[in-house]
Amino acid sequence: MTAGLRALPCVLYFERDDAGIRISSLVQRYRRTAFEQVDHDLAQGEWILVASSERMLADNYARIRHPNVRVIGISDSRFREARIDGLVYGYLPPQTPEPLVERMFENALDHIHLVSTRREANERLANVTREISELNQIGAALSAEHDTERLLEMILTKARAVTRADAGSLYLVESPEKNADETAEEVNADTSAAANAENGAEKTIESQKVLRFKLTQGDSLDIPFKSFTMPLNPKSVAGYVALSGAAVNIEDVYHLPEGVPYTFNRKFDEDSGYRTKSVLAVPMLNQKGEVLGVVQLINAKRDQAAKLKSLSTVVEQVVPFTQRQQEIAASLASQAAVALENSRLYQAIQAMLEGFVRASVTAIEARDPTTSGHSFRVSNLTVALAEAVDRLDSGPFGDLHFTRNQMKEIRYAALLHDFGKVGVREEVLVKAKKLYPAQLDLVKQRFQFVKRSVEAEVSKRRLEYILEKGRDEYLQKQPEFDSDQADKIKVLDAFFETILKSNEPTVLPEGQFEQLLDISAKHFADFEGADQPLLSMDEVRLLSIRKGSLDDRERAQIESHVVHTFNFLKQIPWTKEIRHIPGIARGHHEKLNGLGYPYKMSAVQIPVQTRMMTISDIFDALAAADRPYKRAVPQEKALDILGFAVKDGEIDGELFSVFKEARVFDKWKIEPFPY
Repeated sequence: MTAGLRALPCVLYFERDDAGIRISSLVQRYRRTAFEQVDHDLAQGEWILVASSERMLADNYARIRHPNVRVIGISDSRFREARIDGLVYGYLPPQTPEPLVERMFENALDHIHLVSTRREANERLANVTREISELNQIGAALSAEHDTERLLEMILTKARAVTRADAGSLYLVESPEKNADETAEEVNADTSAAANAENGAEKTIESQKVLRFKLTQGDSLDIPFKSFTMPLNPKSVAGYVALSGAAVNIEDVYHLPEGVPYTFNRKFDEDSGYRTKSVLAVPMLNQKGEVLGVVQLINAKRDQAAKLKSLSTVVEQVVPFTQRQQEIAASLASQAAVALENSRLYQAIQAMLEGFVRASVTAIEARDPTTSGHSFRVSNLTVALAEAVDRLDSGPFGDLHFTRNQMKEIRYAALLHDFGKVGVREEVLVKAKKLYPAQLDLVKQRFQFVKRSVEAEVSKRRLEYILEKGRDEYLQKQPEFDSDQADKIKVLDAFFETILKSNEPTVLPEGQFEQLLDISAKHFADFEGADQPLLSMDEVRLLSIRKGSLDDRERAQIESHVVHTFNFLKQIPWTKEIRHIPGIARGHHEKLNGLGYPYKMSAVQIPVQTRMMTISDIFDALAAADRPYKRAVPQEKALDILGFAVKDGEIDGELFSVFKEARVFDKWKIEPFPY
């Protein structure tokens, strides 16, 4: 033994058998080679280097420093160089007995194996951790996506990525067109089967379900796709998985196991020249264990980037899906099912919200039918202006961009900006003229009474003259009576025409109302003989309104609709993505110069979304033909008036420039934008 240890350096190479190392003789059990003759990859097998030369270890340091190599130093003391000493697993004196040498070798081999096992375990743990992390990231991405079509694309893309599948398809289980309640009613129609009605309805519904081929993807081929439905039965792999809720993992679909109910249709392969081999189909199970769909993956590849353009490439690259890949795909499919349900719920909530908004707008317009369509037009104009601003890459708004949710905020705020009108008295809301219809009728009746009074007074004078002068002289005087009566009636008609003209509202402040005071100074005797003015001072006040049809009190009521709108909208539990709707809507009548209403906001307090809505609201109010208190003005005139508002510091000049230059007013339609 002593001679053996001194014949150094040498390498002992060990290959473990299933029973492990059983050393009985150093010479017989170990293959022993001079280190200089070793040209093997030290990563293969387990190596023990028995060395007494520090120089030899130093010269081969990089090669020796390998996890599958253990150095046994033959020396009575530690090697002097710390770096070399760090290589040594253990030291043995030159005179060490053979049993101790064997034990040292066994310990060294066990240590190599322990480190290797730990390394493999760490690698497996790292892989599992990475897989879990990837699944968590995928799950988060799936949960964040609410668009169903994009969600389905993401589900299939991620499933293919984690399994290295060359292609894949996604199927959805769909209920029949008629809903469960209708089916249950049909079943319940047979009163003799009332006891089994519920089970019968469920079975009928289940039998009517179909499997929709919803999506397909492929790396090697551009696969033509057209969505279609197929019977939900076990004759296809996807149908079997959907019905059973169990995954199917097939090594080669051209050689299916005996006794399975499903078959594989080779027509696509024959038409395209593709070769489908390994297939993995997993159910999309929700939390209730219901199958919402099936993810079918095709041809697991050794190299994800490989293109399966030939049969030889398929043979070289395609492998069966592993059990681990099946587990990961099943886990991902379950996450996808939950995400799909959430997406459908989100879409249902969005549809409900959209319905609520439309119903609210309908309620607004039902109270003020003359402005029907105003809310939709303002919404369209505001969204179109926001889109135009979003496209800018320079100027004050070059860095301003809106997300899809922010566009939705703008649209809903514009649609609901006038909802507070439900809190305004209807007679004020729909007031078309300066006088209410009943007031104008009263004035009209008054003038008719005065005209009848004039006729009666002239007739009385006629009669008195006939009685006093006789018929012949009256006939000579009759033209004077006729002229006097006509002149008085003409004056009254002129007065009433002035009243009618003054009763018409105007877009801009205008009007000379001195004549109204002259008319109010004229009096007549009522039925009881009391002296009354042709126009009361309250009527004069209303007819003297210089702009619009409302007096200060009525205008305050109209202006209160903004407060009602804000108080209504802030009570709605908007999601955080669209939580700014109340704040955007409440400032649509504010002016940058602080002279707006009802809060007298300054420019810095008015959001840019609100500024855009204000421009759109004013434009529609001017150009629309649905306002009872004014005629529509041409679009160019409306733009001119908005230009005056810019000069007066009321609206944002930069936004108005975009409104004009981008011809946002071309979007002046009732059809809503898709946000």
